[in-house]
Amino acid sequence: MEQYTYVDQKRLRMGYTTGSCAAAAAKAAALTLLSGCEVPTVNLMTPKGYSLSLEVRCLERSGDCVRCAIQKDSGDDPDITDGILVFAAVRRAGAGIAIEGGEGVGRVTRPGLECPVGAPAINSTPRRMIEQAVREVCEECGYPGGLSVTISIPGGEALAAKTYNPRLGIVGGLSILGTSGIVEPMSERGLVDSIKVEMNVLQAAGVANLVVTPGNYGEVYARTQLGLTLTEAVKCSNFIGDVLDYAVQGRFKSLLLIGHLGKLVKLAGGVFNTHSRYADCRMEILAAHSALAGADGAEIKRMMDCITTDEAWGIVESSGLREPVIQSLLKKIDFHLRARTHNEIEVGAVVFSNRWGTLGMTPGAQKLIYKFKQAEEQG
Repeated sequence: MEQYTYVDQKRLRMGYTTGSCAAAAAKAAALTLLSGCEVPTVNLMTPKGYSLSLEVRCLERSGDCVRCAIQKDSGDDPDITDGILVFAAVRRAGAGIAIEGGEGVGRVTRPGLECPVGAPAINSTPRRMIEQAVREVCEECGYPGGLSVTISIPGGEALAAKTYNPRLGIVGGLSILGTSGIVEPMSERGLVDSIKVEMNVLQAAGVANLVVTPGNYGEVYARTQLGLTLTEAVKCSNFIGDVLDYAVQGRFKSLLLIGHLGKLVKLAGGVFNTHSRYADCRMEILAAHSALAGADGAEIKRMMDCITTDEAWGIVESSGLREPVIQSLLKKIDFHLRARTHNEIEVGAVVFSNRWGTLGMTPGAQKLIYKFKQAEEQG
């Protein structure tokens, strides 16, 4: 695919989704079955408005069934499914278009996802794309009957173990995904959507209180230092604001955020997307709160020259200002958390440093930790 987008001033090539692959494979198989002619390429219009011309792979005929594949191309996105073959087997059926999942396509075992429990993990947009593509072939060939379409991904079960699917209760394989039919490299929207899906699954399972960590540091700290098992936790990456918004929309009761100083110090400045390209104001915020606590000019200058917050916190420690500085930061973190959630849910934050250990907690965080421990013991 020769369509491009720009991310951080880099020109990156777009790709196409497993949903587009499944729809194109189904179209090619249906066309071969109903016309009797093998097709080397197939055209597909994606929901985003891009037209794809895709090479048909591994075309096989067996009785009243045709099976073929389309190779996934993720463009410049670091997608684990790049290069996989998505197969579609099409055969004549009684009436309508029936779509099923075969080898390597996951099956839903928990409520809260777009697909019902027991169904193959083929989301609504890919399902519509598959049905539309096959119906176009039926009309073109003047075929009034029905067709059965089975989507499969050889090796999909092994690949799925490296994805979020096991955490979401999707077993046996990969999901057939895509809302636009197109993979946009480094798509933040896609990451946020995957986090929301995980929260939907937890909500459907009856989880009312969330533990949220930006990443592995927070997860390890929560287990080893706070004694939380985190069986029902969410990793939010840099998207703290989106997770807070969705927690309110999803009517969760509480949210405990556990993170390293390098991430959560930005919350004291009201920064809710903590990626450095949006705001790398760690030292500025830390220096400002240190100045308020009484740090002198030389200490502030040294702090502003630091590379990491662990290094900068060492200056706070040596100045004897640990407690007033962390309390000043926690006060602002708590303020911004409550402002973002409009006080509609209980919120708390725990701030730690890999080098300096637990730095502090916002008011109410200890109560939330106790609540989570009780729930885990009862569960």
